[in-house]
Amino acid sequence: MQEYTVVINGKPEGPYALQELQKLNIKPGTFIRKPGMDDYKEAHEFEELREFLGFKFQQTAPQYFASFDQRLMASVIDYFLLMICYVVIVLLAYIFVDQKMFRIGTALFFLILVPVARIVYSSVAEASIKQATIGKRIMDIKVTDLNGSRLTLGNSIGRNLGKIVSNATFGLGYLFCFLNKKQQCLHDIMAETLVTKQRLI
Repeated sequence: MQEYTVVINGKPEGPYALQELQKLNIKPGTFIRKPGMDDYKEAHEFEELREFLGFKFQQTAPQYFASFDQRLMASVIDYFLLMICYVVIVLLAYIFVDQKMFRIGTALFFLILVPVARIVYSSVAEASIKQATIGKRIMDIKVTDLNGSRLTLGNSIGRNLGKIVSNATFGLGYLFCFLNKKQQCLHDIMAETLVTKQRLI
């Protein structure tokens, strides 16, 4: 039987069985948590509660945003994984290719492709159902539009191409996140996107 912890008057109470929730005057915005969850969610976010209590899902704008250090760490992880792939390709070239100049050319060619691969990978991953690259998933952050919804592929591509502008300003584009409450970098502002983290209570 599923059990729920409910925040009542600012204090967590329970656990309660599903049937017991009808007696608690649960509202769509009441914070609830189930076993195994790291944080609370609003009642309307649970499919079974929407069916049982007659709620409708309410799309709300994000309220918690990823900090600069979280985003930086996610980026480091992603580049680290890409560099592992690059090293594997170079090693294979050195194993199976005899000509020294061709080996060097292969290494340089794929090194140039690393930033391109990053843009392509990030664009696809951030427009996927996970809304995040592996690095962002590890850091428990994701990319959304201004309403907290999933990006289209076109919007995701625009955001990642916008990073070229952020980098072209000697990295100053990334410092924009310190100048606004939503912690948007320049490319986020250009693409009208947010980088959000899980809600905390």
